[in-house]
Amino acid sequence: MMAQLPKSAQSKLAQFLGEDSNSFILNQISQQPFSHREPIKHLLIGSPKAVTSTIHYLQVIGYASVGDWSPLLPTANPAEVMSILTRSILMQ
Repeated sequence: MMAQLPKSAQSKLAQFLGEDSNSFILNQISQQPFSHREPIKHLLIGSPKAVTSTIHYLQVIGYASVGDWSPLLPTANPAEVMSILTRSILMQ
């Protein structure tokens, strides 16, 4: 997946995952027969502009499509919204 991303996105993804990201990913792939999936929820909270911008950025780097996120939902704080994404991740 990282080979398909623009260099700037690859760099940011590598920073997020750490220097050993390739060995981590390879280890995850090799462990698949002994792994199972668990749901994880990503919650974005902020101004509508900040949340929308982050959702679009995550699409640009190939993490999640815009349509995978929930609609913007108001929070108890004025001028603040939230959106949620549920993913299944491999667990050992």
